[in-house]
Amino acid sequence: MKYIVDPDPKWVEHATKRFAAPFVDKPYDRIDVDPVLLSEAGHLAGMTAKEWYLNPKKGIASVIAAHEAFDLIPVAHWWPTIHVWEQEMGNKLEWRENQPPHIKENAIKTPEDIDKLEVVSVEEIKKGPTYTSFVEAFDYVRDNYPNWFVPLYFAFHPEANASQLIGLEKFLVMTIRNPPMCHKLIQKFMETSLNGCRALVERYGSALIVTGSTVAGSDLLGPKQVKEFGVRYVSELVKKALKIGAGPQIWYHHCGNHAKDWELWKDTIFTPFTVMQIGYEGRKPFPLEKLKQVYGRRATLMGNIDTALAFSGTPTQVYEMAKEQILAAKDSPNGFISGLACECPHGSPPSSIHAMVRAARDFGRYER
Repeated sequence: MKYIVDPDPKWVEHATKRFAAPFVDKPYDRIDVDPVLLSEAGHLAGMTAKEWYLNPKKGIASVIAAHEAFDLIPVAHWWPTIHVWEQEMGNKLEWRENQPPHIKENAIKTPEDIDKLEVVSVEEIKKGPTYTSFVEAFDYVRDNYPNWFVPLYFAFHPEANASQLIGLEKFLVMTIRNPPMCHKLIQKFMETSLNGCRALVERYGSALIVTGSTVAGSDLLGPKQVKEFGVRYVSELVKKALKIGAGPQIWYHHCGNHAKDWELWKDTIFTPFTVMQIGYEGRKPFPLEKLKQVYGRRATLMGNIDTALAFSGTPTQVYEMAKEQILAAKDSPNGFISGLACECPHGSPPSSIHAMVRAARDFGRYER
C-alpha cells in the first residue's frame, strides 16, 4: 500500500543532482536544505509522534512527502527511536503522544551488573524491535520509491546509548570513580550496535552510517574525558562499520554543546562522503567559520540553525539565521548543507521550514 502520491520524477532527478553536488565537486544550482524532519513530517501529515515512531511505513512515507513539498534533500530519514539497540539489551521504553520515546526502565541497576550484560548476537538482533522496524521502513521505500532508497545504519552515539542502559547520573559517576567499568559498558553496547550493522548490511548491501556524540560533549565531560569515552569509540565504531560494509557515507551529528571539544573530532575517520555537523558552542549555534577552518577540507559541512528558533521563533528570525549561516559556509571546500542543529521539534510551524528553503534559494546559489 502506498500512503502518498508518487514523487514527481523530474523533481527527484533535479533534487538528486543538487544533493550529490558537494560530494562530486560539481555545483548544480544551490545549496541543499535538511531540517531533519522526523516526527515533524508525521505532524505535517496529521500523525502524533507516537504514531510516527510506531508505524515505520507511514512514518517514512510522510518524510518523503514533506521533503518533496518543501524542496529538501531527496533522502528519507527514519529511525524508531534514538534509543536504538537498547531494547535488545534490556531497556524498556515508553512512547508518548507528541514527544520522542523515553526510557521507562534501565536494563541494569548497578555497575556490577555490567559484567552480566551480554552482547546481543546478529541472530537475536534480527528478532528485535530496532532491526525489524528498520527493515519494515527500508523495505517499504525500496519496493515503492526506489529512487529514495538509502538504508541507514543508525548507530547514534555509543557513549550516550551506553549511558542509557544504566542511567545518565550513574554513568557520569562511573567515568570518574570506575572508568574501566564504564569502558566495558560502552564496548558491549558498541559491539551490539555493530551486530545491528552486520544485519542491515547483510540485507541491503550497504548503509549510511549515522553517529556522533551527545554525552561526550562540553556540558557533561571535560576534553580528556570526551577523548577517552567519545572520540575513541566513535572512531572504532566507524572503522569497524566500514569494514563490515556500511558506508562510505557518514553523517557525524555532534549534538549539544561542544565548545571545548569540537576540534577533537578531527581524529575520527572521514571518507569522501562525510557530512560534519556540530550543534552548539555554549547555548549558541556553533560558528560555521570556525567549523570550516578545521573540517571544511575533510567533509561537507551541515548547518545548525537553533531548533528552539525553528519551534517558537518567527519565520523572519529563522530566515535571517539561515542566511547568516549560508553566507558563512557555502564556500566551504567540500560544500555545505543548510540544516537545524538537531531534529526539527514535533509541532514546529511549516513557516520555519519554508524560511530555511527561501534563504537557500535567495543566498545559496553557486557562483558560476
